[in-house]
Amino acid sequence: MDKLPISLTMIAKNQAHNLPRSLGSVARWVSEIVVVINDCTDETEAVAKSFGARVEKRPWSCRRDQKNIALELASYNWVLGLDADEVVSENLRRDIFNFFLKDHLHYVGATFPRKTWLMDRWITHGDFYPDYNLRLFRKDRGRWGGSREHDRVVVEGKVKKLKGELLHYSFPTIDYTITKLPEYATSFAQEALTRGKRWSWVDILFRPPWRFFRSYILKGGFLDGFPGFYVASMAAFSNFFRYSKLFELTQKGKEIKNIHNNLEKTR
Repeated sequence: MDKLPISLTMIAKNQAHNLPRSLGSVARWVSEIVVVINDCTDETEAVAKSFGARVEKRPWSCRRDQKNIALELASYNWVLGLDADEVVSENLRRDIFNFFLKDHLHYVGATFPRKTWLMDRWITHGDFYPDYNLRLFRKDRGRWGGSREHDRVVVEGKVKKLKGELLHYSFPTIDYTITKLPEYATSFAQEALTRGKRWSWVDILFRPPWRFFRSYILKGGFLDGFPGFYVASMAAFSNFFRYSKLFELTQKGKEIKNIHNNLEKTR
């Protein structure tokens, strides 16, 4: 098979610098590329089209919903969801071909490990690895779910685990590792409050050190040297940060409730 019956779906904003690497890893063997873009000020659209992609512009909602828009636009029933900073390795490409030659009729999807590049090296332990992701799935049996910003594919049926790795170039610099913290923390806190979750000292005191211990000791992060220590430290801090955000929103909710109660009393 020269091309597999797969639609590659992607969302992107100002990703012209990443697209040649990501789309270049799949363009020659997938049957369709669908890229949904929003508010781009660079050459994202032109670069995507240079790889034969169908490009659609949609207003931004959230990662999960935007990916479902791309999913609905896919023409083929088998879909491979890829982020602009991800690359399908040669080993993973071979595994996907073998999957279609032998197994795809018996499964609704396939999951594979994702390996992240950080501080000029591949992270192969801790919270960052193997980080299995379900990205190849049947459109009629799966959909993007999870939270608004921490999306994941949800399928109904059996999933096969592949060995080939998805390569993740998400952190070009140390500065970039913290840029998403406020956005993710706010999203977490808002959804926690929606579920009825409230802030507590237990979460603040015990969750961050547990995350560090789990990443650095239990998952072998120490084997990655200082980058492994950094990953574990960031896992602890991001946990502390998001529960601090939950505290902030809880307090604001109390203030709004008090203002509402006082207004009711004066009527």
